Amino acid sequence: MKAILASVLFTFAACGGSNLDPGSGDSAGGGTQTLGVDGSAHATPQVASAAHPGDFDTDFSIHITLNNAAVSTGTVTIKSAHGAVPLTFNPDGNRWEGTAGGYDEVYQLDVVSGTDKISGVRVDGPDIHVITAPALGASVDTTMPLTLTWSRDSAADVAILGGGDSFDGLTIDDAGTYSMAPNFLRAERDVARTDTIRLTRINRIEPAGAIAGSNFQVSVTNSIDVVALANPALP
Repeated sequence: MKAILASVLFTFAACGGSNLDPGSGDSAGGGTQTLGVDGSAHATPQVASAAHPGDFDTDFSIHITLNNAAVSTGTVTIKSAHGAVPLTFNPDGNRWEGTAGGYDEVYQLDVVSGTDKISGVRVDGPDIHVITAPALGASVDTTMPLTLTWSRDSAADVAILGGGDSFDGLTIDDAGTYSMAPNFLRAERDVARTDTIRLTRINRIEPAGAIAGSNFQVSVTNSIDVVALANPALP
């Protein structure tokens, strides 16, 4: 089980132009170009249709390699507007991991292992989106197209839609609206059932100080539950 390494308390105090403030932009950083990195900061909601930074928890998961072998020594740190989170190496999966309360949107990755390093890799992540339709708890006919809408300030690099028991891998445009095909959500033959609609938006960058093919991404998921009406036509 991943330990919670930091608990971020959101005071919502105004920040004074830090490069870790939302809107500060990305930075590919620097480094020795000897390490490989595959990492993410992923925010998940504590409540349905979460709208505020404090309504989320953010998990960090970073895979670091040197000459194709996992790096398990050194320091891996994630910085954001509310402080730094030192990650801990988890041999189950060979990843550096940690968790912080809230979603700060902008996260910076720094890695040092002996003489090898990656520094100052910053991703200005997606702003928080809120699903505006269908309504939370709405009854939906899964045999018909269903219009999904969400509010967001700026389009993310990638948006991924998942629903119910469907796979969470349908890449869509972050356009603020999408027509879900019939039967995207799962229904039962005789009874109504609860389905969850999940939308994840992702911004990512390739670190300049890492080997080619490396990446660091920041993502935020929001979700709502709806009621899928019974479909007697099912076998």
